Amino acid sequence: MADFAWTKRYPKGIPAEIEELKHNSLVEMFEECFEKYAEKDAFENMGKALTYKEVDTLSNNFAAYLQNSCGLKKGDTIAIQMPNSLQYPIALIGALRAGLKVVNTNPLYMPREMEHQFKDAEVKAIVIVENFACNLEKIINNTQIEHVIVTGLGDLLGGLKGTIVNFVVKYIKKMVPSYNLPKAVKFNDALKQGAAAKLTKPDLNLEDCAFLQYTGGTTGVSKGAMLSHKNVLSHTEQIIWWFDPLLEVGKTETMITAIPLYHIFALTVNGVFMMKIGAKNVLITNPRDMKAFIGELKKQKFTLMTGVNTLFNGLLNQADFKNVDFGGLKATIGGGMAVQDFVAAKWQEVTGTALVEGYGLSETSPVLSCNPLDGTHKRGSIGLPTPSTEMAIFDEQGNQVAQGEVGEICARGPQVMSGYLNKDNSQVFFPGNWFRTGDMGLMDEEGFFKIVDRKKDMINVSGFNVYPNEVENVIANHPKVLEVAAIGVPDPKSTEAVKVFVVKSDPSLTTEEVDQYCDENLTGYKRPKYIEFRKELPKSNVGKIIRRELREETTA
Repeated sequence: MADFAWTKRYPKGIPAEIEELKHNSLVEMFEECFEKYAEKDAFENMGKALTYKEVDTLSNNFAAYLQNSCGLKKGDTIAIQMPNSLQYPIALIGALRAGLKVVNTNPLYMPREMEHQFKDAEVKAIVIVENFACNLEKIINNTQIEHVIVTGLGDLLGGLKGTIVNFVVKYIKKMVPSYNLPKAVKFNDALKQGAAAKLTKPDLNLEDCAFLQYTGGTTGVSKGAMLSHKNVLSHTEQIIWWFDPLLEVGKTETMITAIPLYHIFALTVNGVFMMKIGAKNVLITNPRDMKAFIGELKKQKFTLMTGVNTLFNGLLNQADFKNVDFGGLKATIGGGMAVQDFVAAKWQEVTGTALVEGYGLSETSPVLSCNPLDGTHKRGSIGLPTPSTEMAIFDEQGNQVAQGEVGEICARGPQVMSGYLNKDNSQVFFPGNWFRTGDMGLMDEEGFFKIVDRKKDMINVSGFNVYPNEVENVIANHPKVLEVAAIGVPDPKSTEAVKVFVVKSDPSLTTEEVDQYCDENLTGYKRPKYIEFRKELPKSNVGKIIRRELREETTA
């Protein structure tokens, strides 16, 4: 960790504005990176690395394929649906170089979810990993998709290794159900066709839409946040400023990317930002395979890592994790869901590096605020607003509330979307262009923000607001608890009652023990009336616990 104080480096505080953008599009920024860092490794996956020069060539070939073989034009939409792999950045950067809008799609989506997203975004082409092509087959005739590019996980690993990976995935692990997409083109064939064609650079500008980033859908039907080249470039400059205290001139950073690149956090922080500074991105295809994940960590001299609370908690509960070399680790950033206090404390103990929390949404590219990375972070908070970002707490009527009072977190800044595609955005912003996040929070006496909970997840017990995050944070501190989720269930006497779902880390844990622990640590109306033990909790592919599914189960 750097040996200086945040306040010493920036005695006047966080700058009000980032510098004027130097590029007219993300493509311009990428092309500058390709030239500047040509011989450096850009992405690594399963032991295979691609240099910036190779990413330049391959993404150019893919862009040429999209233009010439598919006839796609500036403003058309392409979906990318795959886990972390070397193909992902090639497809994504290639699509942008062809002037397309990119829809990043969760590969675990069910056909219904895919159909909704593809129809809403008017997707004309898709790059999909073959493991999930069978789902595309079921709905493709209901969409506008004309071009399908299918890839195997090993396609860019090269030689014998790539062949073996694809063979094992398909025939040994049987992870590729049969499918029938007769017009589909193989990813590597698309690259070959593109290599023989010429790319015509589209005329891109800052206001052009780069990504239709669909919300996770954990609280309802997913909506497409329209993120422009300006949004993402501005966000990149904001994050560069935030990480600047840790970055050393001439030294290559190595980022561990376990969050899928289709998630906004990994897309812009791990993906775009890391390219901007010439870092190496280590892509983890399946972080849920903790044994293999830790094995990869042991091979890397990594300096940066991002993740979500459940990922960090899972790693900490693996005995072998403590044997990883953390000597080069400068910072670990948690986002996507609240970082629980006990997880942050244990991470610090095991790795010797703080786990600091940041905050953002798909609609904000995503980062709005983050804790300082110089050791002056505040555990339990989401930090301070990034440069050029204003954050405030509002009541239901759109009035700002007093410091320390709970209300809805609202924000405005150059990284905030213009609105949702094909939706009425009149209720999305308060007057003054304040984006309504839907998260309840407060600003403390030092100007740090703190999330209380999602507005839609709040539990009403006899007129008192109970925030699931608080209940979960308390119960998660019990030494026999691995994971916990809290929801509200109907109750004739108190409107709602608190119910918790607990995953044990020790099989001997009883309901009585949880009850007693809550009695000692929670005020009466916050204590769970119902306790249910589960072997696992429903999660998104990023690892975020989906309370909505628990509520739906309970009310079904």
